[in-house]
Amino acid sequence: MSRTGKATKHRRRKRRTPVGAAPGTLVADPGASPTKLSLILMAPDKFRTIANAGIADIVANRGEWPVIWVDCVGLADVTLIGEIGRTFGLHPLSVEDVVNADQRPKVDFFDDHAFVALRMVDDAALHRYEQISVFFGEKFVITFQEREGDPFDPVRRRIASEGPSRLRARQADYLAYALIDAVVDSYFAPMEVISDEIERVEESMLGGPQKGQMQELHALRREMLVLKGVLWPLRDALAALIRNDDPFVTRETKVFLNDTLDHAMRLIELVESQRDTLSGLIEMHLSLSQARTNDVISLLTIVSTIFIPLTFLVGVWGMNFDPDVSPWNMPELRAYYGYPAALLFMIAVAIALFGYFKWRKWL
Repeated sequence: MSRTGKATKHRRRKRRTPVGAAPGTLVADPGASPTKLSLILMAPDKFRTIANAGIADIVANRGEWPVIWVDCVGLADVTLIGEIGRTFGLHPLSVEDVVNADQRPKVDFFDDHAFVALRMVDDAALHRYEQISVFFGEKFVITFQEREGDPFDPVRRRIASEGPSRLRARQADYLAYALIDAVVDSYFAPMEVISDEIERVEESMLGGPQKGQMQELHALRREMLVLKGVLWPLRDALAALIRNDDPFVTRETKVFLNDTLDHAMRLIELVESQRDTLSGLIEMHLSLSQARTNDVISLLTIVSTIFIPLTFLVGVWGMNFDPDVSPWNMPELRAYYGYPAALLFMIAVAIALFGYFKWRKWL
């Protein structure tokens, strides 16, 4: 399946909140994945994971551990999602943004927690994006994902590592930073895939423009535009996290968030560079195609120019002359070697024209 076909296949209409509904109304998308809840409980010297958890597990363990990470995968069960919001006192509008999973990257601050909406690459070829919603406050981090599969496995391994762990020893804002940083860094591998595809198309174009190259270039350029629309607001959201003065984002964590902001800026620079490269390749493809067309037209013009005098000579000799009526009526028509002489004369004219064109460097 082509790149354009894949992008179309994964495009679907999101279910929106009904017009006039009360703020915070949760409406499940009919195509949403089933909801699964898991908990990771963290302390400096230990951790615990609870798969297939429920609200009762959250209530029972929330006050017993320094940091609790609630990971909700799938947005079909809006009742459970609403209950999680009420348990942690999350703002209803932010919980609504979780279910309406087409938000641009942003950050919102409330009295005792922050809400960060991110866009995550959902496959390795940048064909589909998924919203990751992150809530964090004192002693808790909550993540909501549209589907299974995320870049958080390195974070989970760091939590589960033996011996001292920076993740387990620090506060919830540092865990939120680690998750956000994993999302940002997950863009680098697909960007390398896109760079390789651009290089492949560029190398194939050096051998001459071919059918399908322009379609590939436009598809790649469209993906760069989508990435630009994702990464620029992501940069603004990270900058807002760093500038805020809320106590649940410590100064030490802001230092690490600055590094994540640098990664986002590098990604933006890569996107801009690749967009410029693609624009240049599109112009190059048009120029090569036009040059090939000009070469074909020039060759046909030269061939036509060579045959114009030959056609004239054939037309003259092909007229209905009668040498018996008058000696001026083409007496050479009765010449013994008239036919080969005429052919040799026409060949000489063609060779002379060809040599003239070569001399003028038209060929």
